[in-house]
Amino acid sequence: MFSRHIGIDYSGAETAEWRRPGLQVFMATGDETVPQQVVTPAAPEGKRWNWNRKEIASWLIAQAQHGEPYIAGIDHAFSFPLAYMKRHGLTTWDAFLADFSQHWPTDQPNVYVEQFRGKNSRTGSPDELRLTERWTSSAKSVFAWDGQGKVAHSTHAGLPWLRHIRQEAGKRIHFWPFDGWEVPSDKSVIAEVYPAIFKKRYAREARSDHEHDAYAVARWLSEMDQGCVLDRYFDPPLNDEEQAPADLEGWILGIT
Repeated sequence: MFSRHIGIDYSGAETAEWRRPGLQVFMATGDETVPQQVVTPAAPEGKRWNWNRKEIASWLIAQAQHGEPYIAGIDHAFSFPLAYMKRHGLTTWDAFLADFSQHWPTDQPNVYVEQFRGKNSRTGSPDELRLTERWTSSAKSVFAWDGQGKVAHSTHAGLPWLRHIRQEAGKRIHFWPFDGWEVPSDKSVIAEVYPAIFKKRYAREARSDHEHDAYAVARWLSEMDQGCVLDRYFDPPLNDEEQAPADLEGWILGIT
């Protein structure tokens, strides 16, 4: 069982250093199933600053380096559809991250996602879906930029930070399922989540939409882990034909 269960609601707005209310972190620790809001360590004592994307990446790295293993669910896509991979000759997730970060360097200072959209060769059609998205009733394509539930901005902002975390934390973090569908007991885990599939289980109370999404992710992870059923979600019922695409496209934790 993990010692900490972390939910992160993500935002691709503004720059990587910009503090956004859409970036929220909640965490349940130990045997507690009710998560608490986590404030950025950069905030002065007594202040409640919003997070920025750079700080979230640094915090996840530090937590993996100095604490007991955690599991963190982040609300943006971790990979692209198989058709995209084939178009660009990408056969591994690490190759995808490196190639993407070259064409969408959204982790660099003072840049916006939008400034890389024009004539960018690394893109696709809004009707292109990953297998895991086709297994849901409402998940959107990573290339859907407009409309309710869009994930394109947050995904295109977050992917280079996944690569950064991977490079800095090394083998301390298991990126599920790209490092294997079976999760080791001695490593922290970072996985893609989709809060819409379980956020209505929990009363919203006084939380904002973004706060509640992060809260719901952390609480669901904690409840599933303490109920000894989290392993079930690490092993979705894929057949032989589905397994290979999912290995490269990734999977949304909680979709079975």
